[in-house]
Amino acid sequence: MASMSAHGSAGSWTAKQNKAFEKALAVYDQDTPERWLNVAKAIGGKTEEEVKRHYQLLLKDVKQIESGEVPFPYGRSR
Repeated sequence: MASMSAHGSAGSWTAKQNKAFEKALAVYDQDTPERWLNVAKAIGGKTEEEVKRHYQLLLKDVKQIESGEVPFPYGRSR
């Protein structure tokens, strides 16, 4: 997801952090009080604001994929 990696060192996320982010989103849903603080703590090394920004970029990427703006890699079918 190109937009996630194009935000400099403050926006750099390791594969381990991304996996922790995914797991934390599953644990702390949108109804969880202090969701972003909890997600940031679960990841470690990221602030609440960085986590929120990362989530917004994820939503943007998903929207682009779902709207067909991002082509599927060769060899994959819908």
